[in-house]
Amino acid sequence: MNFASKTSLGIYTILLLASSLQAEDERTLEELKVSAAKLSKYLSEEAHPVSGNAPEADLEGYRREIAPILEASCVECHGPDKQKAKFRIDTLDPDMVQGEDAEWWLEVIEVLTNGDMPPEDEDVELADEDPGKVIDWLSGQVHFASQAQRAESGHSSFRRMTSYEYNYALQDLLGLEVDFANGLPPESLSEDGFKNSSEVLQITASQYGTYLDLNREALERATVSSERPEELHWAISADAESKRKVRVLEARDPGTKKRAAQNGTKGAHYKNLESGETVSALWSFRKALDAWEPTSSLPEPPESGEHVVVIPGGQRHVVELGNRLPDAGTLRVRVRASRASADSGQTPKLALEFGWQGDLDQKDDFRISREDLVIDAPAGEMSFYQWEIPLEELRSRNPLRSYVEMGAVDLTSPSEYLRLHNSSRSEVHVDYVEITAPVFEEWPPASHQRIFIDSENRDDEIAYAREILSHFMRRAWRRQVSEEEVDFQMTYFHRIRPECDRFEQAVVETLATVLSSPRFLYLVQSDPSADDRSLDDFELATRLSMFLWCSVPDDELLDLAAEGRLGETEELLRQVKRMLADPRHERFTEQFVKQWLHMERLAYIRIDRRTYPDFDRGMMGAMQEEPVAFFEELLRNDRSVMDFLHADYAVVNQQLARHYGIDGVEGNHFRKVPLKPEHKRGGLLTQAGLLTLNSDGKDSNPLKRGVWILESILNDPPPPPPAAVPEIDLTDPEVLKMTIKERMEDHRDDPACSSCHQKIDPWGIAFENFDATGAWRSESQGKKIDASSLLNNQQEIDGVDGVKRYLLGTRQDQFARAIVHKLGTFALGRPLSFADRASVEGITADLRKEGDGLATLINLMVTSELFRSK
Repeated sequence: MNFASKTSLGIYTILLLASSLQAEDERTLEELKVSAAKLSKYLSEEAHPVSGNAPEADLEGYRREIAPILEASCVECHGPDKQKAKFRIDTLDPDMVQGEDAEWWLEVIEVLTNGDMPPEDEDVELADEDPGKVIDWLSGQVHFASQAQRAESGHSSFRRMTSYEYNYALQDLLGLEVDFANGLPPESLSEDGFKNSSEVLQITASQYGTYLDLNREALERATVSSERPEELHWAISADAESKRKVRVLEARDPGTKKRAAQNGTKGAHYKNLESGETVSALWSFRKALDAWEPTSSLPEPPESGEHVVVIPGGQRHVVELGNRLPDAGTLRVRVRASRASADSGQTPKLALEFGWQGDLDQKDDFRISREDLVIDAPAGEMSFYQWEIPLEELRSRNPLRSYVEMGAVDLTSPSEYLRLHNSSRSEVHVDYVEITAPVFEEWPPASHQRIFIDSENRDDEIAYAREILSHFMRRAWRRQVSEEEVDFQMTYFHRIRPECDRFEQAVVETLATVLSSPRFLYLVQSDPSADDRSLDDFELATRLSMFLWCSVPDDELLDLAAEGRLGETEELLRQVKRMLADPRHERFTEQFVKQWLHMERLAYIRIDRRTYPDFDRGMMGAMQEEPVAFFEELLRNDRSVMDFLHADYAVVNQQLARHYGIDGVEGNHFRKVPLKPEHKRGGLLTQAGLLTLNSDGKDSNPLKRGVWILESILNDPPPPPPAAVPEIDLTDPEVLKMTIKERMEDHRDDPACSSCHQKIDPWGIAFENFDATGAWRSESQGKKIDASSLLNNQQEIDGVDGVKRYLLGTRQDQFARAIVHKLGTFALGRPLSFADRASVEGITADLRKEGDGLATLINLMVTSELFRSK
């Protein structure tokens, strides 16, 4: 029986469902999702094992059954006399095992399965069973050819770590959450949009020197060579600030006084809660008059007094610290704060910023908190909120802080400051700020102890250095290390030890070379033998940890690999469960989602503030977070991957909920909320960030949105545009009068543009009810929006609901295969090719049979032959 020989019934049932989609508007999208899933072709297919033994091509079957159908239906437009879309089918080699046209046959399968060919407007008569017969034969031949090619060639995932993998690897090796990759250039993207692809990840000779410097700096941060530093404390109440501000303003120059008076309560200010009197909290760098002196002991926090610092929405309040903030360790900042009133609208939130200003020209300021603190304490009921920031992460410091004394009148100010930024629109009250630095939970810190491990050999430098190296090299190189490899590193230690004042310094220098070795920087696989292409257990540990943690294996994975047990399927599944329960898996979630959906471009979209005056940085941050939070919801609860196409829930915070018209969501944390049809949301397609990503910042861009659907959702990217294609002339007054849809239809009339745009435009036009920020609209340019369109296969779709109905009704299998392909590309760190198609089909079939769960897909991927092979 040919591969997929039982698919015909499923194909025809789905096509029948597609033709009746518009007549079944009473069926909810959730009902359609469930019913159409039961019609998947993969549910009726027989299992075909993935092996290296491929049969010969069925050329006789092609000549007898397939060639006559293609001759009757395809050759007139794609033959010797005419080659539409520059494609000729009669010259394709039907031998996909030995021939070179397998990729072209994949295109034929795609257009037949999607109903794009033959076109309805062509006079082609086919028997009802003919399309299914061709698809069945082609699918079987592609499957076997893919197996044969993989058995013959295998693939290489040999590549260096990405900058983010390098960063996470150092964080895990050293136990420090510091940005170690700050000095590395941005990564290139592969054709699939992934950063971790072997296509783009190599190292030049000069880059090794950069890595050596970064590794040395990382190790120096992780280790210490002195006594525990004294903690400094700044404890500042609003009462004390307010009283001193009155005195300081009296000492200011007339210009500063005038600005303080003009500023009034627009910016941050002090308020007496009993009398209502206010005084501006305007800050000036001159003479560092606002700087506070630290103490060596931390006083008890005072009771709440008469005054608070009022920080209106979008405003900032400066707390100046002078020039004694340390260079290393943790900066702990605690604020006692509350909402300003019970009916203040949006729950306020605070971000933490750092800065300095020596004079009018020398200055810098930047955000240092990774997340905003949600100030949810009720008005009048102050609560403490806290940040902890590695001081080493401050990207710039006042260069004069160690050389100029505070109060030196005629010199540039050496002072530095922290700044509380109200990143919401609601007022925040703060009555006490407490700052401590440097904070160390233990001494030497844990990062030092990870390297200089506890040992009986501490008094024997040679033995202790060898023990440190053996322990560190195993973790860094992700395998057992030989005595000869340790000997080689010890040779370097012996050579540099006389040049170093301390033992620890020589160890750090030696470990820096360990981290600069290709054995750390590259993901190396042993050469596959002709008979066995399986990864060994250490290679499997690295692939698994790079997939789910974007980092090096931990000790448990390495120990299992050393015991030869990691490759056992039950143990592998147990490790996947453990790793997904670890917070480090959030790296995978963020990296995969943002690369899969091409989200990096979102940060570069500049929203037109005249068109969207209420758009702010908080909204942009929420847009960037929503797809990641949504993916995490599916992963955590093993929800169906079809929820990416549509779901009856969203994962949002308060700001996005208001943007979507969803009531009852308070606070800035993301949570799952139910949706109603009138919300026009659900799944990825209608998320504001992804709609904004595919806009120009001022209006929608149907072309971008159409390309994105084809690339990211269906894994069916359109061909690149031909050279010298004319653009829409926006200087033409008649063109400016048109709606975006009308402009695109006019552009599509150009023969040079028609073939590509017929495939792309309808998908994007269906989203015209969403503006550049992803908000719903019914009109544009004073005209009612028409979001109806006709797909390339003549299927009518009406707006986003029509797109979802079409995808859920007829393209579930294509999307399931697409997400398997995307996840596999990320998991293996290389492009998937024709040789991998049989494996992708097998994983897709298992996914569909097991209910489409996202966590299920992770398990299927990790236990697949594809994942466990070189």
